[in-house]
Amino acid sequence: MNNLHVRKDDTVVVLSGKDVGKQGKVLATEPKTGMVLVEGVNIVHRHTKPRRQGETGGIIEREGYINASKVMRVCPKCNKPTRLAHKIKADGTKTRVCKKCGAEI
Repeated sequence: MNNLHVRKDDTVVVLSGKDVGKQGKVLATEPKTGMVLVEGVNIVHRHTKPRRQGETGGIIEREGYINASKVMRVCPKCNKPTRLAHKIKADGTKTRVCKKCGAEI
């Protein structure tokens, strides 16, 4: 899987799993594995040990990666989950377009 339908800083909604319905911003993408990191979704607990003097250990909560097929892009104009279409402008640049309202994303 080389191309993902979402990019960093896109707003997405989770379609399935324990966090279904949650919205968040894409923090990172892994195109080789097809995984995305979404803000506030798939919270995992990491048990850390203090490595240096003065550093605190404990249980740290952070986001875990989820499969990109489980998220859908949210249109900023109509605020609905939508699939993306591609439109080629007159100057030859390719842009992403909302399939529901036609707004440029």
